[in-house]
Amino acid sequence: MTVADHTTVESPAPDVHAIEVVVDGRTEEGTVSSRTLLVHWLRDELDKRGPKIGCDTGNCGACTVRWNGRLAKSCMILAVQADGTEVDTAASLAAEDGTLNNLQQCFKKHHALQCGYCTSGMLMTATDLLESGEEITDRSVRRALKGNICRCTGYENIVRAIRAAAGQDVQKPHGHEEGEAQ
Repeated sequence: MTVADHTTVESPAPDVHAIEVVVDGRTEEGTVSSRTLLVHWLRDELDKRGPKIGCDTGNCGACTVRWNGRLAKSCMILAVQADGTEVDTAASLAAEDGTLNNLQQCFKKHHALQCGYCTSGMLMTATDLLESGEEITDRSVRRALKGNICRCTGYENIVRAIRAAAGQDVQKPHGHEEGEAQ
C-alpha cells in the first residue's frame, strides 16, 4: 500500500467536542474545548448573564446554577461534562414575559441586593432551599447560603427576603416601613 492509496480525512481537533445541553428549558448545541468551563460557555456562547465569574475556584457562589436539578458551581464544571444534561440559570426563574417570580419579588421588596453580582447565585441557592421542604428559619437560610459570598448586603435582607418568599411574616428593614419616606 502506498501513500496514494490512503484518503486523508480531516478529523476535528482532539480537544473540541460537540455538546447538547438543555439550558433554561431550551436545547442548546455547540462545540467546546475540553478545557472550557460551563460558566464561560453559558456566558460567552449563550449570552446567559446570570451566572457570574467571581473566583473560578468554587468559593464565591456567583456562578451557581442547577445542574440536573442539583445546585452546582458552574466554574467547577467543564462544559463537555454538561453534554446531555439540563442546566437552569437564574433566567429560568422569571416568567417568559419577564415577570419576576415570588422569590425575585421578595428580593426586590426587601432590598436583598445592592451591586447585584451575587444575586443570581443567591436566587438559585434560595430556590433550591425553598423547594427542599426544609423548615425555613434564619439558621437554615444562613446554612444554605454558606457557599455564596455577598460583599455588599450583610446578608440580613437576603435572609429576610427568603423567609418572606416562604410565606413568613417578616419585618421590612429599618427605615423601609410602610408609609415611611425612603
